[in-house]
Amino acid sequence: MATDYDTPRKTDDDLNEDSIEELKARRNEKSSSSVDVDEFEQAEGLELPGADLSNEELSVRVLPRQADEFTCMSCFLVHHRSQLASEKNGNPICRDCAA
Repeated sequence: MATDYDTPRKTDDDLNEDSIEELKARRNEKSSSSVDVDEFEQAEGLELPGADLSNEELSVRVLPRQADEFTCMSCFLVHHRSQLASEKNGNPICRDCAA
């Protein structure tokens, strides 16, 4: 068989580049075969910040602070006594705020 010596020869670097391009093409093919999702259906369940929630009602039972709980004077959250780290100026501070 005759060899055409005028054609450009591929070096090892060229062969590696071809294989990388082929891998990229395969990856793009795999991602393009994913299931099409309707954007409008997907967006229906999302709540945007600042959305009007004036007609929504919350039903949460609020309990008063128990005898074994304290209110942290740094973060103003109610914690169990086991979370008490120290007192600053007579005010209880939780472990998270003291750290």
